[in-house]
Amino acid sequence: MALREIDVANLSISIPAAGIDSLIGNTPLIGFRRITAHLPEDVQLFAKAEWTNPGSSVKDRAAWQIIHEAERSGKLTHEKILLDSTSGNTGIAYAMIGAAKGYRIKLFLPENASPERIAILKAYGVEIVFTDPLEGSDGAIRGVRALAAAEPDTYFYADQYNNPANWQAHYHTTGVEIWRQTHGQVTHFVAGLGTSGTLMGTGRRLKQFNPDVQVISLQPDSPFHGLEGWKHMPTAIKPGIYDEIFADRDMGINTEETHVMARRLAREEGYLVGISAAGAMVGALKVAEELAERGESGVVVTLFPDNAYKYLSESFWTK
Repeated sequence: MALREIDVANLSISIPAAGIDSLIGNTPLIGFRRITAHLPEDVQLFAKAEWTNPGSSVKDRAAWQIIHEAERSGKLTHEKILLDSTSGNTGIAYAMIGAAKGYRIKLFLPENASPERIAILKAYGVEIVFTDPLEGSDGAIRGVRALAAAEPDTYFYADQYNNPANWQAHYHTTGVEIWRQTHGQVTHFVAGLGTSGTLMGTGRRLKQFNPDVQVISLQPDSPFHGLEGWKHMPTAIKPGIYDEIFADRDMGINTEETHVMARRLAREEGYLVGISAAGAMVGALKVAEELAERGESGVVVTLFPDNAYKYLSESFWTK
């Protein structure tokens, strides 16, 4: 059958254009074959593939909610510059959404953030202020707070670590998606702590669905670690949205063990994920193995915040 020629010049299409925000959320729930092959059939482990968001990370959810609430309240207008500190992914989300909506963005960022993240932010035209790499995300927080206090009329300080819109994004989306995707069978939710928004919002919604769902927080096992984006809460500036008694359990995650898992996920499962995702897998797998050892069943769900494309300059990949 011959193909019909289409007169493009006279073609009228009445399709509403979707914006960037329509692509955020509803990420797939992925499973594993080789890494979890030793688990019994009644212990299942899944992860949310958050790199499928348009900005390639889970932070698209929080950034969109923060901007949406600020617009609704009138705190963010085109006369102000959106200001915040970031380790990278939230900044990229701000930059992407800001570009789509016509906002100027200024970010405080530790100087040792991965070169890939810095390049992406520069591509979006973001103004970057680099802070002492030895102070990590806390140094960026201190720097941005000083500027926000000094020039309140110039900036809208998004303040992702203390803004309730951060955790509310996950309460309204991530938690609902996990409940729906597991058909209400989820028994454990495992997530790393950075701003803590993912854990707090998702965990609260899942416990609202079923109070018996266990929420497990993960954080570096040492103040000096290589888990970019995560906080060692006992020695860090605690986010205002973080409730340290909310999680049913907290686990310390080792940096080297995380690097090993990142390579395993790439080479055994085909998932080329970021460092925090590999750390989440380390913790979630331990929870699943403990269930198996006790002869219990369960559906363990974690979240992979991003893929590895922003971390490929790290040397551990070639070991």
